[in-house]
Amino acid sequence: MKLKELVEYIGGSVVCCEECLDREVEFAFASDLMSDVLTVKSEKLLLITGLANIQAVRTAEMSDLQAIVFVRNKRVSEDMIRLAQENCIVLIEYPGTMFRVSGLLYSLGVKAVY
Repeated sequence: MKLKELVEYIGGSVVCCEECLDREVEFAFASDLMSDVLTVKSEKLLLITGLANIQAVRTAEMSDLQAIVFVRNKRVSEDMIRLAQENCIVLIEYPGTMFRVSGLLYSLGVKAVY
């Protein structure tokens, strides 16, 4: 599924890297523990997290993630946007819970890593 379709379906707001919305996402991983995210090795991966700080973007960079969905109405900072732009990581803000967006993505056919 393309990120553009995903964002439209969940009703998220793209914060940066709109030019990368044609990327495909096949898998999602939901976690606030970045050490857990670092153990996941999968291509076409999306991170769902409530951890809205620079560490989430650094983790995405190290793990070659396509995008991050920040849940619970968390807002990204300018530092996060700058780092994401350098690495073409799409940042998406979502007002609902991690549970809800995970269910929505699952219903779209996005697969769980485990």
